[in-house]
Amino acid sequence: MQSVLILITQVIQLYVWVIIIQAVLSWLIAFGVVNTRNRFVYTVADVLYRLTEPALRPIRRVLPDLGGIDISPIVLILGLYFLQNLIWEIYGSVMAG
Repeated sequence: MQSVLILITQVIQLYVWVIIIQAVLSWLIAFGVVNTRNRFVYTVADVLYRLTEPALRPIRRVLPDLGGIDISPIVLILGLYFLQNLIWEIYGSVMAG
């Protein structure tokens, strides 16, 4: 059972990194540092968008408009860390009891 929890933890950590990379890449695109006309940049940005947008869209609908500042990646990362800790707490309580 512990192996499954370690796998879940690693998947959550990997997804957190995908969210961070997507946020940084979107800033670089918005400020014109990287160009989406480059096929590789476009492909990477599209893959990251498709991986993160289904999780970020519901959060964006709930959050108030902050004038162009998108804090939905931060909210999602905090939620994922909460879920990760909750899973380990439940596992610890089951093993102890």
